Amino acid sequence: MKKIEEYVKSIPDFPEKGIIFRDVTSVLQDADGLHLAIDEMQKFLEGVDFDVIAGTESRGFIFGVPIAYNLHKAFVPVRKKGKLPRETVSAEYELEYGKAEIEMHKDAIQPGQKVVLVDDLIATGGTIEAAARLVEELGGEVVKIIFLMELEGLKGREKLKGYDVESVIHYEGK
Repeated sequence: MKKIEEYVKSIPDFPEKGIIFRDVTSVLQDADGLHLAIDEMQKFLEGVDFDVIAGTESRGFIFGVPIAYNLHKAFVPVRKKGKLPRETVSAEYELEYGKAEIEMHKDAIQPGQKVVLVDDLIATGGTIEAAARLVEELGGEVVKIIFLMELEGLKGREKLKGYDVESVIHYEGK
């Protein structure tokens, strides 16, 4: 069986010169790659006591839902602003050129619930750090954050100090 890194296609000079884009769609398009990605991410949860998995739009949904299903846990979507129909809480975060905002339903996390956050990639860490703030605002506790890939050169982990963070694949650069 291939290693998970072998399923990720690296696209040089995208979206701009000097950047190597790590394409997760090549993992999703291969049944073995997808299965391996879910299994490898799920291994980080062995022995972890938690109630709920929350995933950020949209690839956090792709990886978070099957893990939640496998472990018989609830799943909470963290969406871009304006996508959820009921009362929400929101958090802004910095982008390279501007700001963005994410939301979750106000009743999605109950006080005292232990939450695992899932996404496909940690780059600068802004999105997942904002998601962690939302969980905590609702009274939940973030007990683990898991990613398929990490771009270590962008130092996203620095924004997540104090959290238990794991990534399946580590890339040194950006």
